[in-house]
Amino acid sequence: MPRFDYPCPGCRTTNSLHDADCRFEGTQWPEVEKAYIDVVSLLSVGPRREEALPELVHGEWDNLHVAAVESLKRQQRVVEEDGALRLLTASEYKELVSEPTSEPMRTLYLKGSVPGCHDNAVFAMVAWYEMVGLSWAETKEHVVDWLRESGAWDRGGFEEASPEQLVDSKRHVYEAGYGWKEKATAAKRVIDRSL
Repeated sequence: MPRFDYPCPGCRTTNSLHDADCRFEGTQWPEVEKAYIDVVSLLSVGPRREEALPELVHGEWDNLHVAAVESLKRQQRVVEEDGALRLLTASEYKELVSEPTSEPMRTLYLKGSVPGCHDNAVFAMVAWYEMVGLSWAETKEHVVDWLRESGAWDRGGFEEASPEQLVDSKRHVYEAGYGWKEKATAAKRVIDRSL
């Protein structure tokens, strides 16, 4: 079963404190959660046409439900196939997000880190996998594999004795739910100049 954090579809907060300019400001957390649960519960039974969802939901369908569907599509938790929405299985989703496809994460993933940006690159990778919903164990496994397979670990410049130790030192990034974009952008600039 996929793991969801139910982020606000407007500002991505995971609590009742929305950003000031969020269109769902003032919406209580249980309402956000209910919108996602309504959508996910319908799609967990099987693929459904998007236009049929409002009629199938228990209770009232509103803009929060529409935004939740759009958020699930953006997060690639839901895909459209043959005119119907389908909820990805946990293994399908993990496979899909294990390799970042958009910049600047794509460059980090494919080229690996280089001395001068290791801290930013590892921070970004941990934050990326947390953001897409992988567990800490899955995140650690992916980042350790990335360090080895991309050649980053072999380039040196790390204080830690092993990739596992390095990733463990970034667990606070995972637990705090920090964003990845700023660190990934900074790391990409260094990687582009050096490789």
